[in-house]
Amino acid sequence: MSRQALDELKQQIPLRDYLQAHDWRPARTLSRGRFMGLCPLHEDHEPSFLVDPLRNLFYCYGCGRGGDVIRFAELYHQVKFPQALALLRQWRGLPPLLRAAADFYRMQLHRHGEAVAYLFQRGVRSPELVEHMRIGYAPGGCLRGWLAQLGFPVETLRQAGLVTGAGYDAYIHRIVFPLEANLYGRSLSAAAPPHRFLPGAKGGLYSWEQVQQCPEVILVEGLFDYAALWQAGFRNITCSMGTHLNARQFRQLCDGPRIVYMAFDADANGSGQKAAQLLACRLREQGIHVRTISLPDGHDPNSFFAQGGDAHQFQCLMEAAR
Repeated sequence: MSRQALDELKQQIPLRDYLQAHDWRPARTLSRGRFMGLCPLHEDHEPSFLVDPLRNLFYCYGCGRGGDVIRFAELYHQVKFPQALALLRQWRGLPPLLRAAADFYRMQLHRHGEAVAYLFQRGVRSPELVEHMRIGYAPGGCLRGWLAQLGFPVETLRQAGLVTGAGYDAYIHRIVFPLEANLYGRSLSAAAPPHRFLPGAKGGLYSWEQVQQCPEVILVEGLFDYAALWQAGFRNITCSMGTHLNARQFRQLCDGPRIVYMAFDADANGSGQKAAQLLACRLREQGIHVRTISLPDGHDPNSFFAQGGDAHQFQCLMEAAR
């Protein structure tokens, strides 16, 4: 990438916009339009992170690191320079592209009986839930043509991971959930890998802005777990999309006083329970109150409700959580 192309990329992505998209907020305003806030690159308790929007630069007086938006992407995502460029290019161009892809997948959902049947099997039966989560379906073989009609170049689709190098749809026979800056696809077929994301970060906690102010938050592993609880009437829920939280997700849980109820899978091999214990210890070190919900052996929240559990029974599990 030429110096001119690098400069153009940095001009197209204001550092402050990128920081705010990753939940950074200024604590105070300084002279000459500068801002000071907590550093997102390390555990910071006093504002030490200086942002100069006019120069598009940052510097942390706590950890001594600084630079431009590319350097921030390297440090924040813990990647090398080429990967940081790819993430920034993806972030710059993804919002309209992902919206178009998600809209297409949503149109396909009720045109394919196998997708509706799979959702019904997983206990997803509420039209309000499908609308709330903007659930769609990728049948495969037709997304590329649709997006091309909207003016998106095939190379852009390849860079985003929506089509393969050979030009075929990357998501085939998958239930699709739009995320903040990604798409999660759950395969209907046991022959394919069950989980798929587009290249790049999976983002923060699912639907975090809707629960951020709640004094009590229920944290689950998967989006079908989230769906089951939302359908049962619980609204103070979020999802980490896996047992291992990324740095941004962990910071979100720690951004204020709250009680976190962890409803991870009760796996036969104990992996979900072990992950919950490790996360609980980390959260308690940050002053967060944690309660671990003990689900019946072999169950996750989705299977608990799909196999006859109800809101009252889950509420009892929450009250018994320790």
